[in-house]
Amino acid sequence: MKSSHGHVLVIGGGGTGAAIIHDLLLQGFSATLVERGELTSGTTGRHHGQLHSGARYAAGDREIARECIQEVEILRRIAPESLEMNYGLFLALTPEDLAFAPDFLDACREATIPVREIPLDQAFRMEPNVNRQARMAVLVPDGTIDAWRLPLQFFATARAGGAAIRTFTEVMEIESAAGSVTGVRVREQATGREYRIAADMVVSAAGAWAGTVAQRAGIHIPVTPAPGTMVAVKKRLNNMVISHLHPAGDGDIIVPQRGLSIVGSTQWLAEDPDSIEVPSAQIEYLVRRASEMIPAFRETPFHAAWAACRPLAGASSNVEDGRKLSRDFIAIDHGRSDNLKGFISVIGGKATVLRAMGEKTVDLVCEHFGVRRECTTAVTPLLPHRAYYNTVPAGRSA
Repeated sequence: MKSSHGHVLVIGGGGTGAAIIHDLLLQGFSATLVERGELTSGTTGRHHGQLHSGARYAAGDREIARECIQEVEILRRIAPESLEMNYGLFLALTPEDLAFAPDFLDACREATIPVREIPLDQAFRMEPNVNRQARMAVLVPDGTIDAWRLPLQFFATARAGGAAIRTFTEVMEIESAAGSVTGVRVREQATGREYRIAADMVVSAAGAWAGTVAQRAGIHIPVTPAPGTMVAVKKRLNNMVISHLHPAGDGDIIVPQRGLSIVGSTQWLAEDPDSIEVPSAQIEYLVRRASEMIPAFRETPFHAAWAACRPLAGASSNVEDGRKLSRDFIAIDHGRSDNLKGFISVIGGKATVLRAMGEKTVDLVCEHFGVRRECTTAVTPLLPHRAYYNTVPAGRSA
């Protein structure tokens, strides 16, 4: 694919950066992506991998929920190999849960999420390990994402289109002249060598590190790094995503991933997303919460505990305020907000809507360059994740 518009440099090798660089290539830009570590080594590689139907968010934000179910359908078309469309069960365990259920069902339907109550005996046949004291079961079109393979499909497709992807390459400075971005200065982690990459525009998709990246352009943006702990046990106790039917809280989702079951997550605030340790008390808390939904969770051998740092859009000084921050995303055009043309920051969002995040960000890029072309990422099938490494076309020798 030949570029006719300009060269865009993308910072951040997670799911958002992957979707952005893929979209840029389809729109006819040349593009380079830099990531200071390995691909998906930030938040993307650490989430529990739920493919959100939007049901979890529907009661609080219909628009986010509606966007989730739309993106689920799109991902099923363009990247089915990285998804397990195993659906999900929301379980009511208490009288309070039953009281919340009508509002939950109404909210899901208003958000166009296919949702229905099913008989408990059917739910127990579908998921034999769930708590037999459950009082109600609701079926939703949740699923699971392979957190590594899905971004790699975007990266593989972008690279096949001509994108340059440089891992273990950290941005040290965003350079500008006369109020416009001119490029970046980067450092190779392995050698310490520093060099310049010229660019007509820079897009920061650094997630929880977006504030740090913006500082390298002399700009402050409000980002709240909000880590959450997850715990995995060494058995696939459920084939569907199991959720507690109540207002969203800590430890209320169990996601099956390969031969593991993962409960998540919690939330706290951190000043530095590079210095996060899992609070030991949260491990026991999560095991207890998981055992309320699947009693066998507690007796299942422990596998691992880790934390992923959510990049919440906005500033927060305490955990409760952090919970009130939207799970939606924003793309900031710093030419408008900070008088630095050619620089965009993307913050917030969720793995399920990575393609939409890419589309809306590249819409801003196109507006900057005066490009008027329809986005086609929703209808363009992605290459298999293996194509990122096996770049030799079938039938040809290397």
